[in-house]
Amino acid sequence: MNKLYCRAFQKSFYLVSKVMPYRQPERIEGANCLDLLPARIKKDGLETVLLVTDPGLVSFGYIQPFVEKCEAADLRVVVYDQTVPNPTITNIEEAKALYDGHQCQGIIAFGGGSPMDCAKGVAALVAKPGKTIPQLKGVMKIRKEMPPFYAIPTTAGTGSEATVAAVVTNSETHEKYALMDPVLIPHVAVLDPMLTVKLPPFVTATTGMDALTHAVEAYIGKSNTKETIEASRKAVKIIFNDLYEAYTNPTNVEARANMQEASYLAGFAFTRAFVGNVHAIAHTLGGFYQVPHGLANAVLLPYVLDFYGETVYESLAELADLVHLTEGSQSNKQKAEAFIAAIRQMNEQMAIPTKLEGIVNRDIPEMVKRALKEANPLYPVPKIMNASEMHYIYQMVKAD
Repeated sequence: MNKLYCRAFQKSFYLVSKVMPYRQPERIEGANCLDLLPARIKKDGLETVLLVTDPGLVSFGYIQPFVEKCEAADLRVVVYDQTVPNPTITNIEEAKALYDGHQCQGIIAFGGGSPMDCAKGVAALVAKPGKTIPQLKGVMKIRKEMPPFYAIPTTAGTGSEATVAAVVTNSETHEKYALMDPVLIPHVAVLDPMLTVKLPPFVTATTGMDALTHAVEAYIGKSNTKETIEASRKAVKIIFNDLYEAYTNPTNVEARANMQEASYLAGFAFTRAFVGNVHAIAHTLGGFYQVPHGLANAVLLPYVLDFYGETVYESLAELADLVHLTEGSQSNKQKAEAFIAAIRQMNEQMAIPTKLEGIVNRDIPEMVKRALKEANPLYPVPKIMNASEMHYIYQMVKAD
């Protein structure tokens, strides 16, 4: 796609986005603050809600106690607990059938990025009855208010409690794509660090690197605002300070709460300034091979930053200074390289691989095509990729 066209599109979209009706969720925060949510939902006058989650959270024992607290508050909860990693259109349709069949009035998303995406997909279908998920793919296809939506993240990474996006997988075509509309920003976000203390270390690591990817891609892009710059910088600083602590000492509630804050801030930033080629490629890896999104982002991030070269030296140097990686006498290039090296070191310390298993050469041309379609012209990346350049990135992250 012509690079001049991409930049013109991005500039136009940036100007339009400045007047978009972005919602900031009401935040309920602190240890055990989940207990406050049933009363908050009743305050909205709801009697029956759909709760979207996954089998893992049911087995962890998180869901039933919350449902019981809701019932004690005279709030009926209908549970959909079959969400899979990289949620599918089928998941969304099944959950929507429960919503309709029980005459629900609102939606609770309880979990990581997958239940969040599934629940947002349901909300999109409720807002646009008669439409299908493929028909709502892309930007600003919903434009109707969704029902009251309450987001309860159990990971500190996706930032979905603050974002406009729902990412969906077509299990038949292996296509993974986003629905993006400001109406998909949740009304209420519940940031309870106690919900993250039981996360497996590898999930803590990869979801934390997902949040870092959001913050960095928003920061280095060309559609930043004063607010997104500030949010990205705060998120990066927190992640460098607290992610490894949360990984090595999972019961450190302060570190867990800080990581939830970083995830929220990074979500706030990228929902306004967008992500970039890391995400475009990661989405294809999730669609084709079910690679967890945070893992794909963590592996891809240093390779893509390396590829951007001098186009990101200044911005990465600023981040390197922010987290005290460098000295004032060093050049922007040296500082940027130090920042990328620090990302690689964080991955290594948390046992995140440098390559991804399972990538098949014959799939790469189609993945390149889909990633380019996602990234161009929408994502205001520092350097627009062509097909051969993106093919190179796939080969770099492919395990031998």
